[in-house]
Formats: sequence, C-alpha cells, structure tokens
Amino acid sequence: MTSPGQGQPAVVAEELAKHFGATIAVDRVSFTIGTGELFGLIGSDGSGKTSLFRILTTLILPTSGRATVLGRDVVKELWALRQRVGYMAGRFSLYPDLSVEENLRFFASVFGTTIEREMAQIEPIYIQIAPFRERRASALSGGMKQKLALCCALVHRPEILFLDEPTTGVDAVSRREFWDLLGTLKASGLTIVVSTPYMDEAVRCDRVALMQRGRIMAIDTPAAITRSFDRPMFTVRAADRHRLLKLVRQYPETNSVYPFGEVLHYTDRRTDAPTEPVGRELSGYLTGQGLSDVEVLEAEPTIEDVFMARMGAPEGPADAAGNPAA
Repeated sequence: MTSPGQGQPAVVAEELAKHFGATIAVDRVSFTIGTGELFGLIGSDGSGKTSLFRILTTLILPTSGRATVLGRDVVKELWALRQRVGYMAGRFSLYPDLSVEENLRFFASVFGTTIEREMAQIEPIYIQIAPFRERRASALSGGMKQKLALCCALVHRPEILFLDEPTTGVDAVSRREFWDLLGTLKASGLTIVVSTPYMDEAVRCDRVALMQRGRIMAIDTPAAITRSFDRPMFTVRAADRHRLLKLVRQYPETNSVYPFGEVLHYTDRRTDAPTEPVGRELSGYLTGQGLSDVEVLEAEPTIEDVFMARMGAPEGPADAAGNPAA
C-alpha cells in the first residue's frame, strides 16, 4: 500500500500479532506509516492499541509477525532503535515527587543531553510549563502533566514520536491545546503516531486506522473513511428519550440506532430509498406512537458512525490496507 511521506516508510508492520495466553490483543495486523505523517490509531479501550504501541516501541515482543520502525527491526535491533524513538505512555509515568524541571533534566541526562542543548526542539511546549518548573509533577493539572510528559519524550530529539492516548482524562481546552502542539511538531517534519478513544480527534490526523478486537477494520484519511458510510444518516430527537429509543428499535425499517449526545443516530435498512421519504416515514411512525415533539433531520455521518457500522461487519483478518477479508 502507499502512504504519505518521502523515501522509506517510518513504520512497517507485517502480520503482527500479540497473544497473552488465550487472549489475542493484536491479531495479524499489517500497515505502513509514512515519514512525516501524523497517524492515528482510533479505537475503544481494549481494542489492542496499547499492545501494538508497546511492540513498536520495543517494550514487548510480538507473538508472531514482523515490524520495523525507522528501518530497524523492533526485535533484533531494539537497542539501536530506542535512542531514536520518543514514547509517551497512556498513564502518567513521570516521577511525581520531582519538580517539572527535575523530571525534564533527568530524562535529558538519560539520553546524554541537556535542556539547554535541546531547547529549540522542546521550546513550543516548554514555554507553557516553564512557569511551573519548580512545582512537583504530582501537583500539576492533567493538561500540564501531559505537556510535561510530551516535553520529556521529545528532549532527546527522537525521529518518531509514539503517544498512547495522550488526552484521556484531560479537559476539552487542554485537549485542543495538545493537538495544536502536535500540529506544530508535525510541521517540523516529525513523524507522530497517536492512539485515542476520542473519535473527534481523528480529523486532526493525516490518516487513521480504526481498530477493534485487535484487528484493523479500515485505514484511510478521515475524509475518505467518512465518505465510505453507505447509507443516509438521520438524527432523531424527542423529549422522552428513553421511549424514543425503544420505539425506533422496534421500527421495522431500522438498520441501526444508538444515542449520540442529545440525539439518536438512525440509519434505515433500505439503502436505495430516497432520503426525504425515509425521514418522513420515520417521523410519521413515531408521531403515530404518541410522540408529539419528534424531530427527524438528515445528518452527515462522522468517523464514529463509520466505526459503529464497521463493528457490525463480518469478522476476518485485515489485509495490508486494513480491509477485513471476506
């Protein structure tokens, strides 16, 4: 498959698998990530994202398959690779009793460098945490902890950065600021691989892989994945939301329905029916069932809608493009 970036791909995975006893965490996934790409792994908790990250960052061995990062085999050449990789774990893993400055100086020293020498690399993040440099890491807000962890992951000038769910548990403003920082880093040419359970963050990536039960269901640009949705989408709203959901589930033409914020997202089982009559028929059915305040509107599908739809697709090993086999 092709992917963005110049020259040799930054990451190549071939039939990569990881088993923990009878549990299959990563199930024969194959993909490539281009140099300079901002690539997202999108999936719910337990989908295999962290296990895949830990393989690619040489922290655990794969059960089978092969992977290279920056042209280095993650098993045979792990020591040469570790100097070139930046990794930010999903759980805050810095030293809580050390200050911001002490944590950063410690991680710089591990790689034989200093904060001052690497200031050009870390400055976009450092200027935001510098006012708190004497504060213990344990006393930082969630957003500041993540920025400190990102700074520590960058202080040795890695060629590729792996971020495992970096914004989980962080407020909306801090999430946006963090992704703005990733955009700045990407503009400098850094390859970034990020995992997240938040579907709305997928649009900030060049390409994304939808992952569930250890398998990759699709890989493409966010726009292309959204366009792959194969039927009209409607939002359905009424004051009695519980009864509304029950009635829509009972509607004979329902293909799927699930809560989405303050509304329900509905798709019809008839893929060739005109959109306007479908919405009008659903509204008429619900009104006939005694709901007087029903609102049915056509809506644009999101990546989350695609993810939900593909979760119901037949299971099978994914090919190199991330498409489930028949």
